[in-house]
Amino acid sequence: MPYTAISTDIPDVLILQPQVFGDARGFFFESFNQREFERATGVQGMQFVQDNHSQSARGVLRGLHYQIQHPQGKLVRVVRGEVFDVAVDLRRSSPTFGRWVGLTLSADDKRQLWIPPGFAHGFLVLSESAEFLYKTTDYWYPEHERSLRWDDPTLAIDWPLGGQMPMLAAKDAKGASFNEAEVFA
Repeated sequence: MPYTAISTDIPDVLILQPQVFGDARGFFFESFNQREFERATGVQGMQFVQDNHSQSARGVLRGLHYQIQHPQGKLVRVVRGEVFDVAVDLRRSSPTFGRWVGLTLSADDKRQLWIPPGFAHGFLVLSESAEFLYKTTDYWYPEHERSLRWDDPTLAIDWPLGGQMPMLAAKDAKGASFNEAEVFA
């Protein structure tokens, strides 16, 4: 059993804890197995079509991103360093619409987070630097990409910034407020 699924405050967003085999030589774990992913999550028929890898310095905040026409499910993990990872439910018909869940992911804990289509996603780098990998269920379409404001008062995400301002890309600094954002049905 490569994964154990752990519920979050938003039931559709799941933490996947892999079974890690380690000794004095190092460690081994199966980072992805379609059959075991489906078994652990209950998500059937989801196909991953793209893998992304980013590297960021401490204090970089990437997000909150989503694609309105081609929503992406994401399976995310950290392979170096530590991040605070956030998913925001943008599915108007969902009982958790407008709620967010955030947790720390690190290379040490090897946990992954499953974020289904219909969510905005972002992360803040907590370590000196971090490398972040994620699988997506649809391709990137820049014309359909949207950003929510990371500091939207309606969402009130509790980013662990320690009083510092994050480093943002220009598109993230100009993200839409939650009340003005395009959302899913």
